[in-house]
Amino acid sequence: MMSGPGYEVQVLMVAGWLVLLVLLQLAVWPALRPALKKFAFPIAFPVSLLLFTILSWYCGLLHLPVQAAFIPFAILLAYYLFRGQYSRTAFSGQGKWALVFLVFFFFMLELRFLNPSISYAEKFMDHAFIASIMREPIVPPLDPWFIGGTLDVYYYLGYWMFGALGIMTGIPSPVVFNLALPTVLANAAVGMFALAHLLTNRLQWIPLLTFLVVNPSFLWELAKGKAIGSVLWDSTRTVPDAINEYPAFSFVWGDVHAHVISLFNQVLLIFLLVYALAYWKRSSARQRIVIAGLCALSLGSMPLINTWDVLLYAPLTVLIGLLLWHQEEQEKDGGLYGAFQRIWQGRTRGGVICRPWSFLAAVPLLSILVYLPYYLQLNTQGIQGVGIVHTPTPVLAFLLVHGFFILVFLIFLARDIIRQPVGLLAPIPFVLAGYAAAGVAALPLAYFLLARRRDPAVLLAICGLVVIILTEFFYLKDNMGDTYYRMNTVFKFYLPAWILLGASGFALLARMLQKPCSGLRISEGTRKSLIVLSVAALLAAPFAIPLEHPYEGATLDGLAYLHDAHPGDAQAVAWLRSLEGVQGIVEAEGGDYTYFSRISSFTGIPAIIGMPFHEYMWRADGWFGERVGDVRLIYEDPSRTAMLMQKYQVTHIYVGESERERYTVRVAESGLPLVYDHDGVQIYTITV
Repeated sequence: MMSGPGYEVQVLMVAGWLVLLVLLQLAVWPALRPALKKFAFPIAFPVSLLLFTILSWYCGLLHLPVQAAFIPFAILLAYYLFRGQYSRTAFSGQGKWALVFLVFFFFMLELRFLNPSISYAEKFMDHAFIASIMREPIVPPLDPWFIGGTLDVYYYLGYWMFGALGIMTGIPSPVVFNLALPTVLANAAVGMFALAHLLTNRLQWIPLLTFLVVNPSFLWELAKGKAIGSVLWDSTRTVPDAINEYPAFSFVWGDVHAHVISLFNQVLLIFLLVYALAYWKRSSARQRIVIAGLCALSLGSMPLINTWDVLLYAPLTVLIGLLLWHQEEQEKDGGLYGAFQRIWQGRTRGGVICRPWSFLAAVPLLSILVYLPYYLQLNTQGIQGVGIVHTPTPVLAFLLVHGFFILVFLIFLARDIIRQPVGLLAPIPFVLAGYAAAGVAALPLAYFLLARRRDPAVLLAICGLVVIILTEFFYLKDNMGDTYYRMNTVFKFYLPAWILLGASGFALLARMLQKPCSGLRISEGTRKSLIVLSVAALLAAPFAIPLEHPYEGATLDGLAYLHDAHPGDAQAVAWLRSLEGVQGIVEAEGGDYTYFSRISSFTGIPAIIGMPFHEYMWRADGWFGERVGDVRLIYEDPSRTAMLMQKYQVTHIYVGESERERYTVRVAESGLPLVYDHDGVQIYTITV
């Protein structure tokens, strides 16, 4: 029988969480309305989340209460309420955006309710970071797996985001953990729905499938007769010695990891860039300031949420800036060359934000300035260079990952292919060079470039195809070893590529389906019925799909499973979480992706060392042998226990089943006071 907050309490927690998200959104919505017009309501969801995050982050930096970050939102709410901005007329037509947000939120909430445990994969790390931030919200946050160190070695803003929301609502971190992904998916979905309205005139719900469809590899593995759980995992290991995740897997798998948290911000930036392409020329100076500021907010947050994303989206932002510049200069003589001449000769008129190059100049600069203290604190190992891929992806594996989108593109381009068969030669150089998979993606890319369509959906398709082609040739060097040398590159770039390919591919599919020759005719009544059926099917899916969960759920408390699986730890963790002022703890070290390091993960209290390979990835190896060895000595040499605890300034030592499994424990002989002794767990303390 699982323990934890009762269902009534959990319902109140979810309600409180949603109320906070909606209050943040409502506070920002009227301010966005002049610039974003009909898209202000949906885009206010992710924008308000980022704004609250940055304000709370600066509160942590200045050692102010995180709750102070809500004050500007409260002032805006009161001001706009006084000005009558929340009238019935203002809310008219906004229901579809709210519906998408709530449906995807509750769909993901159901998945977490059925599979809530913080028990495998990266979940220990993800919760450890959230718990550490909620325990002591300072910038940079304390590293729970390396006492004396901070998270300035890692991109932690996504964890800060949910930690700050948890502090605001008073919800404990094991429940916050399971509210995080519903929030990410809801914000990503409402952003994608808004983006779809820019990319296609009808059937705008189709691009939402970007988050729901599986890759062809999933269907291939399913056809082999494998169980759903095995199929899900194997479909992300299609590329040899790499990880090829896609959103549906990531959300079902349930890691609140940086690459998943970042999805909503990726969609937000793509929307803003496409919106700028559509409306920049006809926008006033004030509207341009808002659009550029929002782009800078989103782009600037990327290095702090998932640094890999900025390597893709910074060039995309520059590209959009150049296109905006080109658009405006087309109306003048000389194009971009003439523009440079006018700048050089001082003949550019108007305010800075009204100049053709203003977006290109303002957004990258502001994106750095908005988080400048983060960069000054940064202490990461970083990327060690760029290498050439010597084991390209097999063509079949490549198609099993990207084949659906490539097929959609080729169908969309069918007439162009017939008219210009010369483009069929595009894959040949890639095949001759030994990179046949890249040649597969080069085929639709060549035809998109030959067609020279000024179409945002096509532009996104081109960018997505370029990303998956480049990952066939280049990889970013890290310390993953020779076998898995390109694992992180494929892992971290395939998800953004999926978002780009999904948004564009499904938008183009929607256009093809709405053509007269498609035979698709949907009446208004049928459309409404399909919406109801789709919502019902989506909300029923988590209960109908036979997923294999490590621990059965029916709760939002990610630590509830401990009461059955590890009852001694469950009670001791609850006791430690109730303590104030704990500075550090000693627990067993037992490698990565095991049950070890669980106390620091579950409480957020820093340990001497936890999951050492993670720390090795972030900090190199100068400390490794010493910390691992000292933990062993603390448990096995009572004459050195107190001295070594003082060395690391830890206040408590934990002795449970895992510690006895790992060491010959003699802590009782050290003379340290015993402060907790229950159900096979002893906790000793020392005054630092």
